[in-house]
Amino acid sequence: MSSVAMQSETAIGNNAAELETTRPFFSVRDMHAYYGESYIVQGVSLDVRKGEILALLGRNGAGKTSTLRTVARTDNPQMRRGEIWLDGMPIHQMSSFQAARAGIQLVPEDRRIIQGLTVEENISLAKVAPGNGWSLEQIYESFPRLAERRTQEGVTLSGGEQQMLAIARALARDLKLLLLDEPYEGLAPVIVQEIERILHSIKPMGITTVIVEQNAVAALKLADRAVILDTGEVAFAGSAKEVLENADLRHEYLAI
Repeated sequence: MSSVAMQSETAIGNNAAELETTRPFFSVRDMHAYYGESYIVQGVSLDVRKGEILALLGRNGAGKTSTLRTVARTDNPQMRRGEIWLDGMPIHQMSSFQAARAGIQLVPEDRRIIQGLTVEENISLAKVAPGNGWSLEQIYESFPRLAERRTQEGVTLSGGEQQMLAIARALARDLKLLLLDEPYEGLAPVIVQEIERILHSIKPMGITTVIVEQNAVAALKLADRAVILDTGEVAFAGSAKEVLENADLRHEYLAI
């Protein structure tokens, strides 16, 4: 191969690598969703790159949880217009079951730990689905508290431990996009730090995270980028640092 050809091939490779790191891995385009006739998600659009953490913020009733549920393709709210793309896949054309198979895992505010099952049984049940999620060994290494309580019934764990279990179940699946709804609510600071450690550790693996959290400052310090919703619409999209440094923006939309 000539030197010119080799240089050209190298340039193409470099351009492809740059495109991979800059193009959106997860995109929402003009998404509209309703609870019955109540118009909740009003034209939301956002882009997130692979491995990024996005803080999705706003006052109570701004549409944050509804946006997560729409992305996860739950039955409610009902998406009536728009597109959702993950790693080139049209999530908007899928059911919630298919979206989960495609790599989207929603950890809801109530965590949905299954009563009557131990910690390990809750995790093992998540691994029944096809795909290459984390092994039990990987999970217990990252969540030593769960390893200590592997034979304990999941619903008897503390609130923080249940949150860890809910995240561990998501990691047991073939995970690409992690959606977290109020993961810090009611948790002690030491548990919050433990969850933040886990979320930082999965970034280099290419796992993308969207976090809805009333503790906006904690979420912003964790996140790379932020989107602020106001009555179902995007009021701001940019870096998390910009929100932290803009007191007027925080006061207007987050009351902090």
